[in-house]
Amino acid sequence: MKSFTYYQPTEIRYGVGRLNELGEIALKYGKKCLLVTTPTGPAREPMYDRVKSILKDSGLEVAHFDQVQQNPTTENIAAGAELAIHHNADVIVGFGGGSSMDSAKAIAVEATHEGSCWDYLYYKKQPTDKTLPVIAISTTSGTGSQVTQVAVVTNTKERDKSALYNSIIYPRVCIIDPELMVTVPQHITASTGFDAFCHAFESMLHPNSSVYLDCLALDAIKLVAENLPVVLDDLTDLDARAHLAVADTFAGLCIANAGVTLPHGVGMAISGMYPHVIHGESLAIIYPAFTRFTYKHAVKQFAAVARIFDPSINGLSDEKAAEKSCQIIDDFIERVDMRITLKDAKMPEKEIPALAEQSMVLPDYKGNPRVATENEMLELIKQAYYGLN
Repeated sequence: MKSFTYYQPTEIRYGVGRLNELGEIALKYGKKCLLVTTPTGPAREPMYDRVKSILKDSGLEVAHFDQVQQNPTTENIAAGAELAIHHNADVIVGFGGGSSMDSAKAIAVEATHEGSCWDYLYYKKQPTDKTLPVIAISTTSGTGSQVTQVAVVTNTKERDKSALYNSIIYPRVCIIDPELMVTVPQHITASTGFDAFCHAFESMLHPNSSVYLDCLALDAIKLVAENLPVVLDDLTDLDARAHLAVADTFAGLCIANAGVTLPHGVGMAISGMYPHVIHGESLAIIYPAFTRFTYKHAVKQFAAVARIFDPSINGLSDEKAAEKSCQIIDDFIERVDMRITLKDAKMPEKEIPALAEQSMVLPDYKGNPRVATENEMLELIKQAYYGLN
């Protein structure tokens, strides 16, 4: 058994009703709070008002930045950082899905450092302890951002999606309250739920995996397999929502300590070039090609996942189970209505080579059990565009 290190500084507060603890948590970090969310609208306004009331009733001064967009941009972060500076914020609260929580982390950096958040990507200079503390409150079950040291940002001018990656941006506290998730729409529920599966599975495939992370990952996959279809049949099923929230958190803990592989690198490239494609969709686009490209090089892991989704194959050898995993995962993608190709996503066919090249910018593909060459990546993107034969 190989050695491993596990690190998680975020205090996790999980359970129905835990949102009510936000005020006393935020007060530990100061008196002035910046709340970071997606735009206010009729469906979201009551929830945002509730959060602001909890904070204000605890004695905090609250400014609300509600301009986070899907695949948040450097422009979003700059506007949020400007408000944080003007408000003299002591603490940033990211409330929402991955876009809001990632934006909160990036704002916490840009508001306290020279330049743009883009200057502090994982391969550039690193943020310091001047970074404002972040409290993350997840309202979806898939991104895992509430327990990771990652903030994903899109540079629209460069058509590039990349990430800040540093332990200083781990949220100090996260609140995971399943009550907040029962209003998440069908497609977002499916997309984030599939993302949670991908996080868990890819962490098992990563060279930094460990026996500890494998336990979390397998539990997360089982919870997604059992509960995502249930939730999609009844979006108000609080018990199934609660189980998905646990799966998301477990999967987030996995990627924080291991990492992701080829699908996430490709997925980041897709959303960077085509921001209308949400993260879970980008993963569903590449997964059928990825599984067939990879399964022979990670037989044990693919077999384990296949048996979770289809216990009837328990009697098969690992090799046979791994082979069947490709179709089994395809069937799950179909079951949660996430089947999509790059052509469906309105990507210009002429940009296939450009996307293949961009898919090899982030190092995620290097952590895959089978590392793609440039020609192999081009073939994978072609399969993701046209679909499998």
